[in-house]
Amino acid sequence: MDVISFAGYIRRLVIPLYIRFSEATLKEMKFVLALIALAVVVAARPNDDLFYDKKYDNFNVDEIIDNPRLLKAYTFCFNDKGKCTAEGNDFKKWIPESLQTSCGKCSEKQKYLVAKFVHAIKDKMPDEFDILRKLHDPKGEYTENLDKFLETYGH
Repeated sequence: MDVISFAGYIRRLVIPLYIRFSEATLKEMKFVLALIALAVVVAARPNDDLFYDKKYDNFNVDEIIDNPRLLKAYTFCFNDKGKCTAEGNDFKKWIPESLQTSCGKCSEKQKYLVAKFVHAIKDKMPDEFDILRKLHDPKGEYTENLDKFLETYGH
């Protein structure tokens, strides 16, 4: 079937339908079609706000943990004592929400990386860990959740 034949076929289908429906019905149909189109667009849109950036799924946390200078730099960044890298800034802005939600927007990979990183700070720099904890959880509201999170993902 060529394009001209197809266009004629569509015209033969659409014109009788158009004649059958009243103008009010056509407006309702257009409205419903517009809603369906909107729903499809919204459903197809990625939910960026559901998870943190996937580029950190393969972040090399071992490189930081194994290098005392890097671990100190990141920890000082988080504690507002030093400069931050681009990654450090991202992590720093996510700390409060991650602490409150037990890393609710983290992918599974990120949860393991975060737990590994937190364990390293806690073990290698306990004074800085206490400062970080007091900075983001002064009342100790999330200590139990953090402990459960570390127990689940920090092995």
